[in-house]
Amino acid sequence: MVRYVINILGLILLTPSVLDGQDAGNMAEFNPDFKFIEGIFFNFDQVRNNHPIPKARILTAVDFNDDKFFKEVLEKEIIYYYDEYVMRKEVKKDNIWGYSRNGVLYIQLKDDFHRITIVGGICHFVAFVKTYETRYYDPYFYRSYYYDYLHYPSRRMTYSKTELRQYMLDFESGKVMEYNYENVGLALMRDAELHDEYMKLSRRKRKQLKFLYIRKFNERNPFYLPAK
Repeated sequence: MVRYVINILGLILLTPSVLDGQDAGNMAEFNPDFKFIEGIFFNFDQVRNNHPIPKARILTAVDFNDDKFFKEVLEKEIIYYYDEYVMRKEVKKDNIWGYSRNGVLYIQLKDDFHRITIVGGICHFVAFVKTYETRYYDPYFYRSYYYDYLHYPSRRMTYSKTELRQYMLDFESGKVMEYNYENVGLALMRDAELHDEYMKLSRRKRKQLKFLYIRKFNERNPFYLPAK
């Protein structure tokens, strides 16, 4: 109960300062030095506005200064918080976009949260993703998939494995895409000259130079967000 009271007091004290920062209209380039306000983002609009739900609004017994604050809070399936009118609300963890810790942005994807490492108009991040596949194995003779499914469903087994995958985040639209040369080409379309240059490369070169052209795009097209 003491912690909850402290949370409410923190909400009352901190919310005006956060809002004042937004009203000031201070904009800063979204580059590796940019620091997000610490808190939980319910949606991408909050990310674009650098306006998360601060820790003071989150209903939890976890200490604000605990390094594992977000980990412990986001282990729950339901997150309880106070809105701007200090009304108690709740949100499912699966519906949360991500959070910011120490100014760094983390995005939720495939039931986990992943740090965005390359930032700008086009972001890049890696994620360990668990995948599932169903296999049928019969050492004696072959049966068709349809026959197996109808007559021997118990012989079908599901396997899981964890893979390291790379993704892109288009910060203009909020769209998350797999990191491949086709999607890099699509993301570059906001810079017609750079897009044409990239598309003139051979497919082999496009695959090799994906990072280079993302960096070129971010340098040529600086993206600005509300400052802390």
